[in-house]
Amino acid sequence: MPGEGGHSSREGGVKSKSAARGPGILYLVATPIGNLDDISLRAVETLRAVNLIAAEDTRHATPLLAHHGIGTPLVALHEHNENRASDRLLDRLLAGASVAVISDAGTPLISDPGLPLVRKARERGVRAVPIPGACAAIAALSASGLAVDRFAFEGFPPRTTAQRRRLFEELRHDRRTLIFYESSHRVRATVQDLASVFESTRRVVIARELTKVFETIVEVRLADADRLFADPNMLKGEFVLLIEGAPERSAQDGLTPAEEHMLKVLLTECSVKTASSLAAKISDGRRETFYRRALEIAKQTD
Repeated sequence: MPGEGGHSSREGGVKSKSAARGPGILYLVATPIGNLDDISLRAVETLRAVNLIAAEDTRHATPLLAHHGIGTPLVALHEHNENRASDRLLDRLLAGASVAVISDAGTPLISDPGLPLVRKARERGVRAVPIPGACAAIAALSASGLAVDRFAFEGFPPRTTAQRRRLFEELRHDRRTLIFYESSHRVRATVQDLASVFESTRRVVIARELTKVFETIVEVRLADADRLFADPNMLKGEFVLLIEGAPERSAQDGLTPAEEHMLKVLLTECSVKTASSLAAKISDGRRETFYRRALEIAKQTD
């Protein structure tokens, strides 16, 4: 288990470039999310030792590798070529080469390319070895002040308002801290959609440019979040959005307008018992609360 036992600096060491017996090893290497010095010694050693580095964007990777004196050959592995490129990389691995995968920033595969290669490698008996390091979602969560005991990473929200709001409705009653990535082009619209679905008093933490010169981490209530974007600087950079989880409801809590509407629709087709049970399952609420309200609605319509 993590944290148990002693430390071994050589455990999981990099397979030599000259090793030719058996398949090579696929390394998933975390890289900095901003500050070029936020990289582990093991990651640098691995990137120097492998035969090939598969980078999300070779142009983006070049300054990082140059900064750390890494001259290993680069190939591209991005969302537009990853199925085709994965087959070629798998052939190299099966022939005994060692390959490292890096994304533009942070931990590979987390909202970045690489999953097809990892799956194919594991299916063919190739070891996939993580070299841990920076991850924007975890970095933002650690500094957010929101609950860290239970959280859900949701990646990038959908691009359209209708799809975003549909997703947010599904997550509205989730008690975990919710984490999203977002681009500068859509962050304001996404925050507006969050405010239209979640309670106005729910806390949101907006983190931008993490580990960079203009790093910003701001906490506000959703009702006040849009005002932050009056500052044009708040529309620049890469963003992590963290939403406070829904509060646990007591038996005395009433229903939200959306829950009330859902319950009334269910009552047109189901008995009080069935409608209240279904409503509780759909909304992750208390069945007793829905049942009590369903009885009230049924009496009103008698």
